[in-house]
Amino acid sequence: MSQCNKRRVVITGLGTINPLGLNPQEYWQALLAGKSGVANITLFDTTGFDVHIGAEVKNFKPEEWIDEREAKRMDRFCQFGVASAVQAVKDAGIDFTKLNVRKCGSIMGSGIGGFPEFEAQHIKYLQKGPSRVSPFFIPKLMMNAVSGQIAITYKLNGPNFMVSSACASSNHAIGTALRTIQHGEADLMITGGVESAVTTMGLSGFAALKALSTRNDAPEKASRPFDKGRNGFVLGEGCGIIILEELEHAKARGAKIYAEMMGFGMNDDGHHITAPDPEGIKPAEAMQMAIDEAGIKVEQISYINAHGTSTELNDLMETKAIKRVFGDYAKKVAISSTKSMVGHLLGGAGGVEIVATVMSVKEDKVHPTINQEIPDPECDLDYVPNKARNMTVNYAISNSFGFGGHNATLVVGKYK
Repeated sequence: MSQCNKRRVVITGLGTINPLGLNPQEYWQALLAGKSGVANITLFDTTGFDVHIGAEVKNFKPEEWIDEREAKRMDRFCQFGVASAVQAVKDAGIDFTKLNVRKCGSIMGSGIGGFPEFEAQHIKYLQKGPSRVSPFFIPKLMMNAVSGQIAITYKLNGPNFMVSSACASSNHAIGTALRTIQHGEADLMITGGVESAVTTMGLSGFAALKALSTRNDAPEKASRPFDKGRNGFVLGEGCGIIILEELEHAKARGAKIYAEMMGFGMNDDGHHITAPDPEGIKPAEAMQMAIDEAGIKVEQISYINAHGTSTELNDLMETKAIKRVFGDYAKKVAISSTKSMVGHLLGGAGGVEIVATVMSVKEDKVHPTINQEIPDPECDLDYVPNKARNMTVNYAISNSFGFGGHNATLVVGKYK
């Protein structure tokens, strides 16, 4: 479909549950203040683990957003997703009884799904036998429970499914929701990503991969993307959701508009199941695809919300990829990593990061990359070190790269 024939898609609502906040404004203010959501893990006893730190969601009470009985039938990751959707729908001022629900849907992303429920029921099986496994086991752990429960909550009949591409899941979900609206299959989509993998097996698995930071003595300093002292990512949890809406549909109901979703690019490295292609060739192509679809030049991008995991391989690769796309202009682009403060939410990462990116475009502010102490000579771009920045952000991109070589980039622009 040519650029001129595509239906314009805008962002009209935000919702999030994450380690820095239980709503978008609380989260955004914490990001601007450079606060860390990383601390010692409290969800379970980490005795015997090499890693004792994580970015947990604190003080979350699902009954504040979800009927208490229904919440008990949802895994923690699903509770995060439905609660964030409720926030986003309220923020967007949507009354679904006045809309064509056949043209409203939800596409969400997650890398793993109901990990907490799987672990809990497996323990029950081992201790008490198969007859004691909960009848809600499968409905709670299945990944598509999130999009399904969102549809049930609002009686939506439009496109509805989950996307799973590891740490690129959120951006793939959002990009697919964008396409769904552009091509007329929906007018409004609830989209984003969610994860709850701060569990015994989640921590064990990523620790076994040697992917996690072991800076247990200073949790708040453990996530340090692009810094010379980085030694792995910090496992996080939570959800980020945006409401995507066809422009005329949003205007007809008098919706406030945060920004416009303008482009989406995706591909795969075809290189390795866990390691990125060190030269960043395909991530660079994904960025270029998204920028081309937005119909703008690379020099018009003011800000990049980086994948920025705080691992040696990713941060160097992403820096190279940015240089491939932007050339000499790369030094002039502001880049920051939300993961420096919320950790790595895996399939939910892009969800919380797109909320931050939208706020940057709306408010002309860029949050910092914290823990920038020792410059890495090979990561030599402007990572907005340690302090938020006031600057005009007309166009921004958000990168997500996942195990399996999955690359997905989104472009957000000011609504004009």
